[in-house]
Amino acid sequence: MARYTGPKTRISRRFGECIYGEDKYFNRRKYSAGHHGNSRRRSKRSEYLIQLMEKQKAKYTYGILERQFENLFFESTRKKGITGELLLQACERRLDNIVFRLNFSPSRPSARQIVSHQHIMVNNKVVNIPSFRLKPGDKIMVKSKNHPVILDSINKKNKISVDWLILDEKNMIGIFRSIPNRKQIPENINEQLIVELYSK
Repeated sequence: MARYTGPKTRISRRFGECIYGEDKYFNRRKYSAGHHGNSRRRSKRSEYLIQLMEKQKAKYTYGILERQFENLFFESTRKKGITGELLLQACERRLDNIVFRLNFSPSRPSARQIVSHQHIMVNNKVVNIPSFRLKPGDKIMVKSKNHPVILDSINKKNKISVDWLILDEKNMIGIFRSIPNRKQIPENINEQLIVELYSK
């Protein structure tokens, strides 16, 4: 199962924001790597580079590799609606993202591992596929209620709550109420730039 396993702080510095959540190392040096650091004079970014960076940021944020992300985009182009919004909705509907949004894990990579290790059930059936896409009305349950990572994450309560999910924290049950519209997705991603990139 392919996934990015490299240094996460380095990726966050490339985009100038903590795309993987809290990062104590990011604030020490918020600029990208290089011998001259932040003092290095940078040339003006091209339109292509800006679009590419936005696509890369979306990929790293949701933990999706190139081929899978490309497939999601072209799938979105075949549906009725705004392509960029449909793309983000497809990313948000992934099971690993929903586990993260419900505060069952501290990060998406952690949520991916929790799902892969069969600690999550969807509609009373164990699902171990992080990319599994949920539908409105689906019920997400924690199978391993004594899992230390899950318990610690729930107790921290430091996540951005979204109104398209319902959480029963006591019983560790979440309900995917509806597919979010763009205003309900808190990620700082300019999806229009991604559409422009793939449309070339």
